Amino acid sequence: MANKNFYPVILAGGRGTRFWPLSRKRLAKQLLALDGKQTMIQQTVARLVPFAPAKRFWVITNEDLRRAIGRQLPRLSKCQILAEPVGRNTAPAVGLAAFILLRNDPDAIIGMFPSDHVIADEKRYRQVLEKGIHIASADENIVVLGIRPTRAETGYGYIETGSDCGDGLRVRRFTEKPDAERAAGFLESGNYFWNSGMFLWSARTLANALHEHLPETAMVLQQISAAFGTRRFTEMFRRLYPRCENISIDYAVLERRSAKGERQSNIFCLPADFGWNDLGSWTSLHEHHVGKQQSADGNQISAAGIFTLNAEGNYIHAPRKFVAAVGVSDLVIVETEDALLITNRKSAQDVGKIVKYLDEKKLHKLV
Repeated sequence: MANKNFYPVILAGGRGTRFWPLSRKRLAKQLLALDGKQTMIQQTVARLVPFAPAKRFWVITNEDLRRAIGRQLPRLSKCQILAEPVGRNTAPAVGLAAFILLRNDPDAIIGMFPSDHVIADEKRYRQVLEKGIHIASADENIVVLGIRPTRAETGYGYIETGSDCGDGLRVRRFTEKPDAERAAGFLESGNYFWNSGMFLWSARTLANALHEHLPETAMVLQQISAAFGTRRFTEMFRRLYPRCENISIDYAVLERRSAKGERQSNIFCLPADFGWNDLGSWTSLHEHHVGKQQSADGNQISAAGIFTLNAEGNYIHAPRKFVAAVGVSDLVIVETEDALLITNRKSAQDVGKIVKYLDEKKLHKLV
């Protein structure tokens, strides 16, 4: 299954604000064990090990998380974990990896992966990924793994697909986070997929696309990559990287390239039916756990002791305390040493606003 030119690039710079108060600047969501004993980033790496040895993995993160990631992934060397001096979104992050890899391996194939997703069927995941690597290495192709939608979700980007060319579905266009009415139409049409944020392309294809669609940023990334492996790299990275445009790879490349038309863009979507979940909030984590355990009352409670009476659909995390839930439903309660979150499952998407408030009030110890 291994491909000697395949390099997994894991993006791990997010703060995971919707998982506050567990997720913090120095211990973000991707470093938490939300689904089993391994942390999210450890699970991500473990899934990809059959495709590449540790020396070919790259992690793009920030300075707050770099050391913790190094401790959790001890097989990766320090130079494989790049800490952005300032956040510039996904296009500069994966673009830098492309320019560095292109200098050392002209045939490099990059897989871009979020660090904090759950995959239920790993065998099927590897089958889809193997097919995607083959397509990406065949030409200047871009492959996106698309999730078949199960509801009219407004929090995800969508991929509209066209003809089936045998290798995969040709992509017509990308649409970012539609309103409820459009999302319902996408679900009904049957040819739309959720954008998983997992992409495959050759380093050369990505570098050329950045030169075409983001030329100034591409020149900056090329300068930084030229210093990689030298004493000048850290200083060049710190000084030049802030000049990059703050833009996602979706806006910078995918949307602009798809505008060329279904047949000219060379973007392909592989339906990714392998039990994907981005665990985007406490609510989705609750649903994920309850779905696995088939809990009769729908409660997911982590505590030193538990008593429930007429309580349903609650997510409660208070591992050091005895928890008694009586006559309450659909609550999310998360306790840490210095904070207590109380909300309901419908409002869990708004938890990130708490972190914004804490940042504004300069309550740094709580973030």
